Amino acid sequence: MKLDRMAAHRLLEEAVAQVDAVGRPACVAVTDERGALIAFTRMDGAPVRSVKLSEAKAYSAARLGVSTTAFHERLLRDGMPATYFADPTLTGMPGGAVITSESGATLGGIGISGLAPADDQRIADDVAARHKAGQDR
Repeated sequence: MKLDRMAAHRLLEEAVAQVDAVGRPACVAVTDERGALIAFTRMDGAPVRSVKLSEAKAYSAARLGVSTTAFHERLLRDGMPATYFADPTLTGMPGGAVITSESGATLGGIGISGLAPADDQRIADDVAARHKAGQDR
């Protein structure tokens, strides 16, 4: 099972609706299981720096199979920089969540950037969880 373009765009729409409720613009990126970008949006007024950050968050979640918050916690716990993973695109910035199938297989990642880090992560986690539960259809 793969994350197709239509599902990726539904994830974007859900994320944008939740970002709108916060009242600030953000960027949202959705990747496949390898971290390749499938869908992206930059809301009007979102910071330009959030373009690459949202992509890196989605990439990191997909490649590592954990949220970027969990990756950040591991880096802190083990006292190592992200550069130890020899992949310059990886980030531990909060806001990246793994998109999984109902069986738990990694389908991709979603990354949100532009809000407070906790809000980025909360929305990414919620959208990913809704997809897993089949509520994105």
